[in-house]
Amino acid sequence: MPKLAAREAAELIRAGRAPADVTTGILDLGMAALKQPVVLPAGLHCYSLSLTGQPLTALPPGLVVDFKLDLTDCQQIAELPPDLAVNSLILTNCTRLESLPAGLRVNFLRLDGSTALRDWPEDAHVVHGSVRARGCTALRRIPASLGPLSSLDLRGCHRIDQLPPAIRIASWVDIGGTKITRLPESCNGVGLRWRGVPVTPQIAFAPETLSGAGILAERNVELRRVMIERLGFEKFLREVSAKVIDEDRDPGGKRQLLRVLLPEDEPIVVVSVFCPSTGRQYLVRVPPTMKSCRQAVAWTAGFDDPDDYAPLVET
Repeated sequence: MPKLAAREAAELIRAGRAPADVTTGILDLGMAALKQPVVLPAGLHCYSLSLTGQPLTALPPGLVVDFKLDLTDCQQIAELPPDLAVNSLILTNCTRLESLPAGLRVNFLRLDGSTALRDWPEDAHVVHGSVRARGCTALRRIPASLGPLSSLDLRGCHRIDQLPPAIRIASWVDIGGTKITRLPESCNGVGLRWRGVPVTPQIAFAPETLSGAGILAERNVELRRVMIERLGFEKFLREVSAKVIDEDRDPGGKRQLLRVLLPEDEPIVVVSVFCPSTGRQYLVRVPPTMKSCRQAVAWTAGFDDPDDYAPLVET
């Protein structure tokens, strides 16, 4: 088994002349570093391996990575080898990957933007460390046993509706944009976050109990924005008696431009329109610089100058 310095190993791999069963240290073989695709030798053993952006469809047989394997933006990779074991595994934006490998063993797992990922086998374990799975929109469940984890970030995983009873989390869990309505008893005392903002159980699980007055009284700008999101723009605007700054009509009916002043933050300005075909009302947030319904609606269609926006029929 040849043992090579990392630079020499990288040069041989880049030239397509690396022998099988090479052992080396830290390899950066990403497209930003090499500007070209690479073919990895079978049996490659290294301490850390970065393959960011490489057009790989699979990893070579016998690959061993001791510390970190980074597959960020490997958008053609569709599967990983079973029983893969590595301390840190980064699968950010692996958009063709539909399942984690059976027998996976990692401590730190990052899955952000892997939008095709649906399956997480029960024996694919994160032993301890953390999991970040932001925007994994196809993921429906996580395995029954994970951890102990320091943190679990599931923001934007909108199909996940519960955490398994046996999961163990030491610090915090982010459930922003999920369907989770409560935490299991194993998570008693765990901190709650909503899209990165620490929140209370009331904000996370009982948003219907929030009030417009209570939201306006909240001094923390980020927390106030989360509270508005959780309560809903329509109810919030109704409760705080949003000021009408412009009105007109279009084929759908009356339009209104509404504004709410917020302490130490930019105002909330929304345009209220009705769909002419369904009669449904829509509230669309627009920049606070908008002065008229016509200007606001034109902005939602991508026009900075409302005079350039003249549809025959608005739908």
